[in-house]
Order: sequence, then structure tokens, then C-alpha cells
Amino acid sequence: MKRAALFDMDGTLVDNTQAHIRAFEIFCARYGVTGWKEKLSQAFGMGNDDIMRLIMPAEVLRERGLASLAEEKEAIYREIYAPEIHPVEGLVALLESLRAAGVRCAVGSSGCRANVDFVLEKCRIGEFFDARISGDRVTRCKPDPEIYLTAAAALGMSPADCVVFEDAKAGIESARRAGAGRVVALATTLPHEVLERETDADVIGATFADLPGLDLLLAD
Repeated sequence: MKRAALFDMDGTLVDNTQAHIRAFEIFCARYGVTGWKEKLSQAFGMGNDDIMRLIMPAEVLRERGLASLAEEKEAIYREIYAPEIHPVEGLVALLESLRAAGVRCAVGSSGCRANVDFVLEKCRIGEFFDARISGDRVTRCKPDPEIYLTAAAALGMSPADCVVFEDAKAGIESARRAGAGRVVALATTLPHEVLERETDADVIGATFADLPGLDLLLAD
């Protein structure tokens, strides 16, 4: 039986992909950047530095710097998403079941710590998480395994004793490379058929409400 659960944030705790896209639309318009949507679709699950390098012109990166650009974009995101934020269906019930079963939980997100705190606070789920690992706490973001290795270690667990909940291909790869015992994918950002065809997730569901029972999710 798995003894810990590691949760991605964007697209997993909250179905916020469209909010991030709207924020990038506002952000890129400020700098006259076009053609960013197709590039962004290839970057789901990655850290801000990698996304900025992919989307923003080199001269803007030199003038403003990665950190400043990322902070500006994320401030836009939090402002526009705050009025509508809510947990993915079935999440709170799952978190309550995990706590009752003595399963410790951590967030493992490529997002910045401000966004992690924002989501947990606004969704009122912070009490369920014993550790919060964000992209600005690690050297390498997903698909590198560092985030999930760090999250498991923060709970005092081996990755093999953890079930990971993800929505993005980069995150699923990160969990696998970390040696996660089980990977559960949510079809919030990508269609079910894409996750089935292009990832090796053990379980796929539309939301947490569609997943099998806790005994199956935590089974060895």
C-alpha cells in the first residue's frame, strides 16, 4: 500500500489551464509577442524559466530578466483567476479520505511558491498538505524528476511508496523518472485519449470523482 500522495498543482488541484492562457494573452500583448499559443501548448507542466525562454524574444529576456517577467505574468494570473478558483471535482473528498487513512500528502509543482500558496489558500485545502515543493525551490523543473524526488523526501518517503497525481506529459515523465510507485493522470489539460496514447499513466480519469476507490489507488 502506498503511504504518501504527491500532487501536481496546475491542472490537477485546480483546472486552471485557461486562466494561465488568458494571463499569457494579456502578458504577451504588453510586449507585442505573437505566435505564443502554439509554443505554450508544448510547455504544459514546465517551469516558468523554460516557458519564458520558449515564448519571449531574446531581447526582452535580456532587458527584463527571467525572474521579473515570470513575476509579472504570475501576478496577472492570480488577479484574473482569484474570483473563479475552485478545486477540481472530487479533490477535497479524496484529500479527506487520504488523511483518514494516514496517507501524508505533498504538492510538487513547477509553479512558483506564491502560486502554490495562492491555490491552497483560496481553495482552503492547505491543511491537507505536509509539504509544498515549488519550482523555485529546485534547480530543475519537470520533466526532470527533482521536484518529485524532493517532495517524497520532504515526507520522509521513498518515491516508490508514493502515488503521484498529474495532468501533463512533462509531469508524468517527471514522476516516472523519480521512481513513483503509481501515476494517476487527470484529463483536465489533455484529452483522455492523448494521455492514454502518449503517456504511461497507470490510471486516467476526467476528475478525481472519476477515479477508482482509495484501495485501488494506493495498492502496490
